[in-house]
Amino acid sequence: MLAGALVGLEVNMGVPALPFWVPYVVVLPLTLVVLRWLGRIRVGVGKGPDGGRELWAGAAHIPTRFVGRTDVVRGEGKRMALGPQLDPAAFVLHRPWVAAAVRIEILDPDDPTPYWVVSTRHPDRLLAALHAH
Repeated sequence: MLAGALVGLEVNMGVPALPFWVPYVVVLPLTLVVLRWLGRIRVGVGKGPDGGRELWAGAAHIPTRFVGRTDVVRGEGKRMALGPQLDPAAFVLHRPWVAAAVRIEILDPDDPTPYWVVSTRHPDRLLAALHAH
């Protein structure tokens, strides 16, 4: 938002014929739309191309039959899961403004990824969807 305000100020200084408020009325809502669009990553369980259930996190997906243990990490646990405890081979979909994440063990023997760490606003709903059969 600060960057949007600075862009509005630049436009205001560059085009003095405009009323001072016009750049802000245009740029600040546009900044909100862009930020919302950038943070709009889909995470959930749905049908895969073969008709089976799959876990989706952004563009990544894996059949739910390869999902092992799951746990919700918040606060200090999330910081540790994304920092000192993080395996470099893990798949991470992290959004810093989302408070919770789900750590999902991957049991696929052909997949070198040991687990996923996925930020989600609704970790309990994701776990319920993963474990529903």
